[in-house]
This record gives sequence, structure tokens and C-alpha cells, in this order.
Amino acid sequence: MIEEKFLSQAMNQQGYQSLASKLVVIVFSIILFLLSIDLMGLSIGALTGGITDDISKVTSNPFIGLFIGLLSTALLQSSSTTTSIAVAAVASGVISLQHAIPIILGANVGTTITSTIISMSYISKHKEFRRAVAAGTAHDFFNILTVILLFPLEVRYGLLEKSSAIITSLFNIQKTEESVNVNWGITSIFDSATAWMVSNVGPIISLLIGVILLFVCIKSISKWLYKILIGSTKDRFENMVFKNKYRAFSWGLIITSVSQSSSLTTSLIVPLVATGKVKIRKAFQFIMGANIGTTLTALLAAVFQSEAAISLAIVHFLFNLTGVIVFFLLPYISRFPVFLAKSMGKITVKIRLVGFAYIFTAFFLLPFTLIYFSKATEKTKDSIEVITED
Repeated sequence: MIEEKFLSQAMNQQGYQSLASKLVVIVFSIILFLLSIDLMGLSIGALTGGITDDISKVTSNPFIGLFIGLLSTALLQSSSTTTSIAVAAVASGVISLQHAIPIILGANVGTTITSTIISMSYISKHKEFRRAVAAGTAHDFFNILTVILLFPLEVRYGLLEKSSAIITSLFNIQKTEESVNVNWGITSIFDSATAWMVSNVGPIISLLIGVILLFVCIKSISKWLYKILIGSTKDRFENMVFKNKYRAFSWGLIITSVSQSSSLTTSLIVPLVATGKVKIRKAFQFIMGANIGTTLTALLAAVFQSEAAISLAIVHFLFNLTGVIVFFLLPYISRFPVFLAKSMGKITVKIRLVGFAYIFTAFFLLPFTLIYFSKATEKTKDSIEVITED
């Protein structure tokens, strides 16, 4: 009896030590994450000193910005990386808030590729494949429909930009003298370290190091928080999380907020839906929560940055919040993304090539083509302006 009690205490102590070590790794990763944002911002500023106007001109076309965000996120398979780089670019003054917003919208669509690719792994199983594709593309359709809703309003009226400016002014979110004094310790260390690196290593290598460090930190935080949050309870995950729609939404929000990876949390859904443990509708509610949770990354990246960078992070939040209001709170409209996802699952089961064609076309061919034609249109306009001036 005494031996069993001693063994139990030893195991509990080991558990606490393991948890403490994981938390230390997470905190260290968050510090490095903030350092990488500062390093990227300084490197981008140093690299683009003479070509700021050219970059601003390229991103001034909202369609190019949208598809740059989509394509880069699809290639990196991390919207957190794309949004963090966008925040760094805005903070350094290379891209304006207005021009960065379409990139954020595109990143929200590009991040959905991960769960869609995972769904293709069930191709050899008929019923599971249909459900897996539905689960994987539910995330796609949520973000695509939200972009279709908000992108025209942003281009025509600047809805997100103006809304974020109002929120920023209401909460007085700006770099006041007081906030600089409060944050002086950590920011001065970051500024000293990044300035030394850029001047001694060079802006190109520093930017590359910053991007790699950012990506590694996001993956590290995601991995260790996943182990803490789910760990040995993985088998009971579906029962604990999907009891009702509000719990599904809340857990999607919480897990993604702390893991900083909507790709990871939404990818968890695919096998659960594929095996019939979770219904697609409840999975979709979890996905909507995950979309709110993923906005924490941009907010964290905007810490100690400019007011415009903070406004961009708020834009990211407002985009996902609008999608949730429309597709979670409005009962009849909320069925539409699920209907499209189920239809995609049925079509893909009948014609297997459709799934792969969808991934290739939506995430790679279409963005490349539209960016190319948009640039060609801009060159034509410039040529016409030159001829007119002459």
C-alpha cells in the first residue's frame, strides 16, 4: 500500500514536471515568435528602402493581393505565417493597411488546403472518402463564401478598414508614450538583437532567418499545446467536444487560440467525420470556432507594433467574426456551406479526379492565372498612361 502510494506520488510529480517543461518550451517559442516578427519587419524595411513604391503598386490591386495571400498560404500551409508576415510588412511601412487587407482575406482561403489534402487520403474507402471530403471542404466553403461576401464591400467601401479604425480609436489602441515605457524592456532587447543581426548578417539572410524562425515557432507552439490539451484524452475527444453546437464552437475557438494553427485543429475533424464519429454539421461549428481562434496569431504578432499593424490584426478578427455571425447565427444560411461540402463529397466519390482537380485549380492554377492577367492589365494601363502623357 505504501509502495503504491509512493509510486502514485512519483508519477504525479513526473506529470507536473513534464507539464512544466512543455509550458517552458511554449513560452520560449512565443518569445522567439515575437522576435521573428520584429526581425522580419526590420529586414523588410532595409530591403525595400528603394522599392517601396513598386511593392505598394503591385499590392494596390486588391485582386493581386487576394491571390498572393491565397497562393502563399497554400504553399506554406500556414495562414499564421502569412498573416504574421503581412503584419510585419505593415508595421515596417512597406505595405499600407488598405493593401494588406486583401492578403489577409486570401490567407484565410489558402489555409483550408491542409484539411482538404488530408481528406484525399481516404480515397480507397467509398463511404469514408465521401464524408472526409465533405469535412475537408467545409472549411474551404466557409472562407470562400465569407470572402465573396466581404471582398466586394472592402474594395468598394473599405468596410473592414474603416471598421478596424473605429475599433482602434474606441479602445485607444495606439503606441502612446506610456505603452512604450511599459514595454521598454522586451522591445529594447528585440530591437537591439534584430538591429545587430540585420547590420551584421544582412537583410536578406535576416529575413530568411525570421521567416524560418516564425514557421518553426508556430509549429512548436502548435505541437506542444496539442499534447497538453488533448494528449491521452484523444479517444474521448469527440464525446467531450461535440456534445452540442455551442460546445463544438467553443472548443474550436479555444484549441485554435492556444495552438495558433487552424490547419491543425480543422485537420483533426477530418478523420472523426470520415469514420462517422462526428456529424458534418457539428464539425462545421467546430471549424467556425477555429476561424475565430486563429486570429490570435495576428493579434500576438501586432504586439509592440504600429497602430496600422494592430488595425490589420483587428481586420483579421472582423473577417472571421462576420463569417461566424452569418453562418452560425443565421439558421437557414448556415446550411449552405454544409450543403456545398456534402455535394462536393458526393461528386468526388463518383469522379475521384474531381477532388485533385479542385485542389490544383482553386489553390494554385487560379491564383497564378489571375495574378498574371492582373499584372498584364496593370502594364497595359501604364503603357496607355505613358502614351497619353506623350
